[in-house]
Amino acid sequence: MTRNVARILIFLRKLRQRMARFDVFRVWFFAIIIGITAAYGVIVFRLAIDAVSMIAFGETEEMVVSGAASLGFARSWAAPVIGGLVVSLLLFLADRYKWLPGGRGQGIADVIEARAVSSGRVSLRAGLAAAAVSAVSLGSGASAGREGPAVHLGAAIASILDRHMGFDAKQRRALLGCGAAAAVSASFNAPVAGVLFALEVILGNYALSVFGPIAAASVAAAIIARIHLGDFPAFAPPDYGAVATIDVPFAALLGVICGLGAAGFLLSTNRLTDMTRELAQRFGFSYLLLPPLGGIVIGLIGAGFPEIFGVGYQAVTKALNGDYTIYMLVLLVVAKGAATAVTLSCRFGGGVFAPGLVLGAFAGAAFGAALGLFLPDTTASPVYYAMIGMGAAGGAILGAPISTTLIVFELTGEYGITISLMIAVAIATLIVQWACGRSFFHWQLSRRGYDLSEGPQGVILKTIRVRDVMERMPPGAPLSEDAARLETRQSLGAALAQLNEADEHGLPVVEHDDHENIVGYLSRVKALAAYNKALIEDNIEHHT
Repeated sequence: MTRNVARILIFLRKLRQRMARFDVFRVWFFAIIIGITAAYGVIVFRLAIDAVSMIAFGETEEMVVSGAASLGFARSWAAPVIGGLVVSLLLFLADRYKWLPGGRGQGIADVIEARAVSSGRVSLRAGLAAAAVSAVSLGSGASAGREGPAVHLGAAIASILDRHMGFDAKQRRALLGCGAAAAVSASFNAPVAGVLFALEVILGNYALSVFGPIAAASVAAAIIARIHLGDFPAFAPPDYGAVATIDVPFAALLGVICGLGAAGFLLSTNRLTDMTRELAQRFGFSYLLLPPLGGIVIGLIGAGFPEIFGVGYQAVTKALNGDYTIYMLVLLVVAKGAATAVTLSCRFGGGVFAPGLVLGAFAGAAFGAALGLFLPDTTASPVYYAMIGMGAAGGAILGAPISTTLIVFELTGEYGITISLMIAVAIATLIVQWACGRSFFHWQLSRRGYDLSEGPQGVILKTIRVRDVMERMPPGAPLSEDAARLETRQSLGAALAQLNEADEHGLPVVEHDDHENIVGYLSRVKALAAYNKALIEDNIEHHT
């Protein structure tokens, strides 16, 4: 009898091991499906932007500068204003039907939040609504990028595809990274950068167990995008001539300039966002007025400088071809930065990475042209410095130096700038971290009460809520009317601090708007057990 039980146990153990191996193949299979589906989602998203751009400016998004320049002042000014009105309508409907609660567009920060807080869940309705808002915003001239909405849409597609497949939380987070990697790969034709972006920005780890599925999704997305959109880099820079040793320290200096500029851009955008919120509260007007009001400002800037409209890749191509003077490039840096800050603070949809590339290209081209005036025939051409500026400003704003470096390589097809680019990106990122303390996405998350920059311990203490670990109120527990209470939405860290301050073994839990009705109980033992369990799971996920 004992031998039979032992045989059964051995058989069950081997069966679990075989099922675990099958689970790996199942994750890979869904990763490829997610990559293909997300690629088609990104293609449809880009076509939607082009459709709106054709209505607004008579040209696709890639030729929006030429289209806007051929229009009169009134038409160029009116396009983002009318686009702002449509965005307000979409935000109102999305808020009313709970697709975008609070009437706020979503992007990469929401995907990071889903990975850290929601076990890899992103609503498909939110993804579609945010993509629609961003398509109208970018097509009508709002100064932003398409990578943020694309990543959010890819993550939403991943979430809906794995919803009923029985994946655990770790696998769902990996598949969430697959959706993000596929979106970057399809959007930029950059499969290598897509993998590293998902690992560096979304998941925050390089575990071997997630690398394979994410790589499979990114490659699948790149294949689909190349079939339909062609296999060529987004920019085809002209020859930048010979590169001398002296160009390396000048590239480092450009990194300093781009880092200071990126820090100023982030701080001013942060301040402008606070100001718009304060003004809205002070005068009591709805957030629905912000997009058309922002559209008025964007239209005024764009009527004089059409290069600020939309994603801005045509303007980058013109800068690489030397079509602008130094004076014009400096003006474009100021105009593009101001238009992007207004766009992001007035609830238009869009990402922040493409504006970073555009600002860096303008600044780098101006820097290179200035060097050519003072040191003729000594340094590389402005094209060389424009590409380095793209990486330095984009990486510093995004807070992702590794994936940004590879995106610039894959966007331009130029690998001869490797050393100078890495030095400039590292310096610019260091300056932004020193001046701002966090990346753009972590700044957005901090507004929602999450600080994900403190390592796994801090993340766990801030993302686990009391409602996630509380239990039923034990019978006969002594309670007094003036006893301390925990709230369901408090973080685990705040709850532990309150338990220590009250010197209690446990406290009752109430809703934040009803302190009379007790809905649960949290003991110190239960809170510490949940914290230890989360630490162990996080360590396993990041190192296997």
